[in-house]
Amino acid sequence: MIIALDGPAAAGKGTLAKRLAAHFGLNYLDTGSLYRAVGLAVLRSGGDPEDPAQAEAAARSLTPEHLSSPDLRGENAAQAASKVAAIPGVRAALLAFQRSFAATAPGAVLDGRDIGTVVCPDADAKIFVTASLEKRAERRFKELLDKGVSAIWEAVLQDMKERDARDSGRSVAPLVPAADAVVLDTSELDADGAFAAAVSIISQRH
Repeated sequence: MIIALDGPAAAGKGTLAKRLAAHFGLNYLDTGSLYRAVGLAVLRSGGDPEDPAQAEAAARSLTPEHLSSPDLRGENAAQAASKVAAIPGVRAALLAFQRSFAATAPGAVLDGRDIGTVVCPDADAKIFVTASLEKRAERRFKELLDKGVSAIWEAVLQDMKERDARDSGRSVAPLVPAADAVVLDTSELDADGAFAAAVSIISQRH
């Protein structure tokens, strides 16, 4: 079974996807970590994440070791990921990796931006996880403070707006719900509520 979870930043995809994978006994892949790793590799080499040649080279040389860096969860990696993800060559380089992972028994839960539309269009269940811009910015702001990172609310909100614009406006695999995806708005749901709703959706579909 393949479960595709898509949606914007800080909608709750990652937490939900991990719980679903454990619940259904499936493998889990945070596809955003692939783009974060590519973006981080470009930054560490002193390059520009928006430069296609540099970003594509980093994507082609990606190894599993790159996915274990604690810096992947940092805001610099997140911003760089959004930039490299807009480059067609980067997405193409990472597509085979994602599809191979999904096809490995017993199946997988993948979360990202284009799982249901591009990576796994034939997924058994597709959920588009979203929440209001303000709620998502609030979650990211709290997450940063909990990590001891100094953050300014207005800056977090603006970064979220810019990332949404990049993800939704790129020419290749823009962030949109798949035609057959169920939209799950988590604005007023806690983690348990979102999990219960997702399990119900998947049970009805599969």
